[in-house]
Amino acid sequence: MGEKTGPSPVDRARSGSKHHTLTCGRGTPLALSLSAGNHNDVLELLPLVDAIPPVPGKRGRPRRRPRKLLGDGAYHSRRHRRELRARGIRAAIPRPKQPHGSGLGKERWVVERTIAWLHQYRRLRIRYERRADIHDAFLRIAACLVCFKQLQRRESFR
Repeated sequence: MGEKTGPSPVDRARSGSKHHTLTCGRGTPLALSLSAGNHNDVLELLPLVDAIPPVPGKRGRPRRRPRKLLGDGAYHSRRHRRELRARGIRAAIPRPKQPHGSGLGKERWVVERTIAWLHQYRRLRIRYERRADIHDAFLRIAACLVCFKQLQRRESFR
């Protein structure tokens, strides 16, 4: 079908892509990436963290890294945990064979909701484009629309 596609391990080996997103606590997408369906998720972790833009706020140097990073079990690796620790980021990622119910789901639902917001656009839910750059552009447009809708909601509450 094109680049950044591969046989999906969950959908009878049909070609597909994965959307990786890093969000803030409210669900605003901060960084996005696109990978093949058979690509390991953990390989996208550090590029996502590096892609976070500076977040202006209080006086001083803008913050570029989160203090804490929540992820699902697919993002676990000792090497990546060490890399995150070296960057001053505390990782809350379940280890393999850890019993279900670690409590991360109470906070990680924000990311799942953001992915659902992105997939409300049919072009992202089902990949029609052969070229990865076009699909990535639609992913980024959808993220802009999600941010715009969040700003509109915040303004309507004032």
